Amino acid sequence: MKILVVLNHPAHYYVFKYTVIKLRALGFSVKYVIKEKDILEKLLISENVEYVKINTKRKRNANTFSIISNGIIDLINQDINLFRLVRKWKPNLMIGTDMAITHIGSLLGVPSFVFNEDDYEINKLFCNSAYPFATKIIAPNICSVGKYENKKISYNGFQKMAYLDPEYFQPDRTQIENLIGTNGKYFLIRLVSLTALHDIQGKHTGLNAKIVDSLIEELKPIGNLYISSEGELDQKYEEFRLNIQPNKMHHLLAFASIFIGDSQTMCAEAGLLGTPFIRFNDFVGKISCLNEIENKYQLGFGIKTNNPEMVIKKTREILSDPNIKNTWNIKRKKIFEEKVDVAQWYTDLIVSQLKKS
Repeated sequence: MKILVVLNHPAHYYVFKYTVIKLRALGFSVKYVIKEKDILEKLLISENVEYVKINTKRKRNANTFSIISNGIIDLINQDINLFRLVRKWKPNLMIGTDMAITHIGSLLGVPSFVFNEDDYEINKLFCNSAYPFATKIIAPNICSVGKYENKKISYNGFQKMAYLDPEYFQPDRTQIENLIGTNGKYFLIRLVSLTALHDIQGKHTGLNAKIVDSLIEELKPIGNLYISSEGELDQKYEEFRLNIQPNKMHHLLAFASIFIGDSQTMCAEAGLLGTPFIRFNDFVGKISCLNEIENKYQLGFGIKTNNPEMVIKKTREILSDPNIKNTWNIKRKKIFEEKVDVAQWYTDLIVSQLKKS
């Protein structure tokens, strides 16, 4: 039996990593398909993973016309290339996070399971482009899928738990000692370009130079500071540029004293790794999964962009507690105890589907 796994974001490789390992151990043939996105290709190369690339990403500016027009061209190209691949390889099931699987699956009669944890209300463009054609929508039980509830298969967990569960990932400081040394605090800042398709929904913004400058002034005297950027990094921050192999990032996140960013993905990852995070963007309060991580499990803090002074205030509050990492690790343990083993749940779901076909 053949399974095509189609990815469109670096973190999505990890979402399926352990499920793919389990499926291959059961004798299934699995092929990764990617589109060019941020460090996704570099990540797979660093993990020695074979893949097929179905497009080269066009550059998008942070305006509605550029995001939509280039997004449409990217989508057409990847649909065409995926169509050719599916017709040649003939998979029994397509799974992934890319809307292309739903289009080609519907066209060629191949079942498609689209995995998503963005609520319908904040990502309508993706959902309305993918959900009508998907066989099933796999989403956390707290995640809204709008009018497509009849297609939803829900589970008690989050996508990022599929690879950050202690069953599968154990942070190892020796993996990053060449970067951070053996002692001392360090802090991470992540800047994203906010030019994804869902970002046109509300002109979302995040960290700006004024806030970053204030954070540097606050953090540099007490530890090492690293800045990671999805887009080009301003030259004045060059001394703080993070240079690390993509597959070492979770080890770095796990041992950081604090993570500050406008990236939804990395904020959630930091919290699930036991690192306090501050999320600063206009998505705060709009994403069910992050709301639960922040509010129910209190693993991080979401701050809206109309309250920039709170970023420094909250940073100081976090760093004033010498036991905060111990506190966070207790809360991290609780969330994994209360949720399912997501990688195993995904595996069982896929095996069950293929037995039916």
